[in-house]
Amino acid sequence: MAEINILSIEGISKRFGDRELFSNLTLGIAQGDKVALIARNGTGKSTLLKIIAGKDYADEGRVVIRNGVRVGMLDQDTKFDSELTVHDAMMNTDIPGLNAIKEYENALKINDPDQLHKAISVMDHLNAWDIESQIHEMIGRLKLEDPNKKVKELSGGQKKRLALAQLLISEPDLMILDEPTNHLDLEMIEWLESYLDKKNNTLIMVTHDRYFLEVICNEIIELDQKILYTYKGNYSYYLEKKAERQEVQKITQDKQVSFLRKEVEWIRRQPKARGTKSKSRIDKYHGIKSGINRNKDGEMDQLNVKIPRMGSKILEFHKIAKSFDNKVLFENFNYVYQRGEKVGLVGPNGSGKTTLVKMILSELEPDKGKIVIGETLSIGHFSQDGLNVRDDKRVIEVIRDIAEYIQLEKGHKLSAAQLLERFMFDRKVQWQYVSTLSGGEKKRLYLLTILMRNPNFLILDEPTNDLDVYTLTVLENYLQSFPGGLLVISHDRYFMDKLIDHLFVFDGKGNIRDFPGNYTQFRMQEEKKKKTPSSSVRSKNNAPVVAEKKESNKITYAERIELEKLETDLENLEQKKEELTTELNNAGSDHEKLSTLGKAIKETILSIDEKTERWMELSEKED
Repeated sequence: MAEINILSIEGISKRFGDRELFSNLTLGIAQGDKVALIARNGTGKSTLLKIIAGKDYADEGRVVIRNGVRVGMLDQDTKFDSELTVHDAMMNTDIPGLNAIKEYENALKINDPDQLHKAISVMDHLNAWDIESQIHEMIGRLKLEDPNKKVKELSGGQKKRLALAQLLISEPDLMILDEPTNHLDLEMIEWLESYLDKKNNTLIMVTHDRYFLEVICNEIIELDQKILYTYKGNYSYYLEKKAERQEVQKITQDKQVSFLRKEVEWIRRQPKARGTKSKSRIDKYHGIKSGINRNKDGEMDQLNVKIPRMGSKILEFHKIAKSFDNKVLFENFNYVYQRGEKVGLVGPNGSGKTTLVKMILSELEPDKGKIVIGETLSIGHFSQDGLNVRDDKRVIEVIRDIAEYIQLEKGHKLSAAQLLERFMFDRKVQWQYVSTLSGGEKKRLYLLTILMRNPNFLILDEPTNDLDVYTLTVLENYLQSFPGGLLVISHDRYFMDKLIDHLFVFDGKGNIRDFPGNYTQFRMQEEKKKKTPSSSVRSKNNAPVVAEKKESNKITYAERIELEKLETDLENLEQKKEELTTELNNAGSDHEKLSTLGKAIKETILSIDEKTERWMELSEKED
């Protein structure tokens, strides 16, 4: 059965003044596809989503949506009637099921038997009886607390979650999501991930959450240098195929560099007055040269930053406690920071993570205990408040006002302009005014104002919000080589897993637990605890006995056979993945075949991951 194309984008272009965001973009999305759009900040991702949703317009081209397809969008600027309650805002959605409930409730109010009979019939037809309970479940899942609370009393983050809840309950055929994980804590993100994975609707989204991309998406569309590249697979498949594409480009570039050397010598020998034939050769030279420079854009070598010397005393917590409005955030918390430690803070919203940061920064005092800051500690703090500079300043001026260069190891230096280039502000953008930057670009610039001050201890509060995956990779490379201390609050699991040595886990009940490991390891341990039955049982006379530990550290004969089979299975699966990938690359424009192969590759990769994990577990026992 052929796939049904529900969205077609035909040759659309968009400019803002002299700035061209994209031109002549063409793509199609089939029913049931879950598509992610990846592009750098400021290249028009959010604008493209708004054009698809009909909230903005293209300068050229058109967007065609199949008849009868309901479109819903979560964007960054959702507005509500501030006098509505949370429940009423959820009910204020134009979908058949909710309209049926409203008709039914109205018929009950006016006591009209005919209208009531008709409303009940519609409710039965639409299966709308459980929508009310679904609304309350959604409110609970997204921690909107009291359904009778007025919208005007909600925080900014709660309003974003209300917009998400409203969209999810409306279940549009085509769901457009712009950074859906912003303002969600880790528990909410994992629930949303599971919810969307089970749903059969069509998605197109922009998100920086790479684990989210891995689990949800079956197609990645990358807008790179105004060219669209389509990858029929999830995030890991995209990374693999993009690496192959760049390798091909590198081979091409090596040939181009050889050509350029010859052309440079030729061009230098030419007189100023050139004929048509010479001019075409010069144009070819400049075209290839600009292509090479464009492909190099965004490459990132590791930076070895030289930070101020740290003494033996860095950061110490001695029996600290803090409460607000009779709610205990934490008490009797002790910890002594070691040099170079990278710690992540995780826990529900309102459990005290930001409060602990404010106490480190001396913006709040502990109720009990004390915090000791080392004399040599130089703290750089990235807060959620964002950049606070005049819009009429140029990007390069913002950084140069702090310092002209940053000191590297072995006496090397990196200028303000070079650091900006490392974080993907090219020379042209560096001379633009701050007012012309996108939200993500301003976040990136704010981050650089902190790094340029060359601190030896970084506190990052939700640094990944509004950053694209390219910037996140650059930031992660920087932080992995950063020799100082690091304290991070983030809901980005991928970011945390790459950087963090251990976690402070806030349980929301007054406790902070120090967990040695990253976030995924912590979640695996928590899941294991849920599945492990209690080791305490009772004997016939009701006396408690402790079950003996039967598990041996040595590998059994059956496990050795299993290990050998796993090795064979993994070889076969890797071979299968290669064959499927080759078949995918030769599938041409057969959308049905591409989709089938993409799903098969995803399933094969998941199977490889599962079997590899078991193989490692058994291999450790064999050792």
